[in-house]
Amino acid sequence: MFRDRYGPWALVAGGSEGIGAAFAGQIAVRGLNLLLVARRSDLLERTASRVRGEFGVEVRTAAVDLGSAAGLDEVRRHAESVEIGLLVYNAASSHEGPFFKAGLAKYRHVIDVNCYGVVALINAVVPRMMERGRGGIIVMSSMAAFQGSPYVTVYSATKAFLLCLAEGLSVEMKPKGIDVLACCPAVVRTPNYLASQPQGAKATPVDVGPDLVAQEALQALGHRPVLVPGAKVRMAQLAMRFIPRNVAVAIMARSTRAMYGEK
Repeated sequence: MFRDRYGPWALVAGGSEGIGAAFAGQIAVRGLNLLLVARRSDLLERTASRVRGEFGVEVRTAAVDLGSAAGLDEVRRHAESVEIGLLVYNAASSHEGPFFKAGLAKYRHVIDVNCYGVVALINAVVPRMMERGRGGIIVMSSMAAFQGSPYVTVYSATKAFLLCLAEGLSVEMKPKGIDVLACCPAVVRTPNYLASQPQGAKATPVDVGPDLVAQEALQALGHRPVLVPGAKVRMAQLAMRFIPRNVAVAIMARSTRAMYGEK
């Protein structure tokens, strides 16, 4: 059973809304207690209250910035008090628009949240999973990981890092009883996506919603190292494999330029 392999607690980083909140619900319905981590305490507590009420599981929260050393230390302290059997890293920071419209401080935060944060939490919670010989890790990458993506350049580069990290760990951790999955969705109409004010948001085809992303990821965990959620998106990603890489980058450039190029 899912709880026997990945319980009794799951840590969901970026668990306050959108895909993270969907993971919280999908994990709770499988009987696991939750440690939810995100920056905004109001959204975090709202999701925690809803999940407690609907599913009757225990939910703890930590309102922290995973791009800071203090935030990571606080999450480690919370994680040490419970038995984490599943880590879902959905936290992300991004900049949309031309590369030089953002400064180094912004890009440092993107890299710290998207890359260092997941490495730090894996380092914090997975050794205890290894001692028990069971557990799981889901890393939220993106379709942007498969090629360079102009106008979200640093974000897409961090998502490529996450994809490679999960692929490597899936082999390394398998003999130790730890399942690892990189989940690579395309555009999902989440609050964070809409807050980025993409100019073409209304016209952007969205094949899957947050609940389906979480559901497919949890079902795929332990069966494959990489998942592209949504049947139509999987077909599109498969077709992209037969396109020269420079053409794939050009296609992404047209899409992201339409949304973010003039910001």
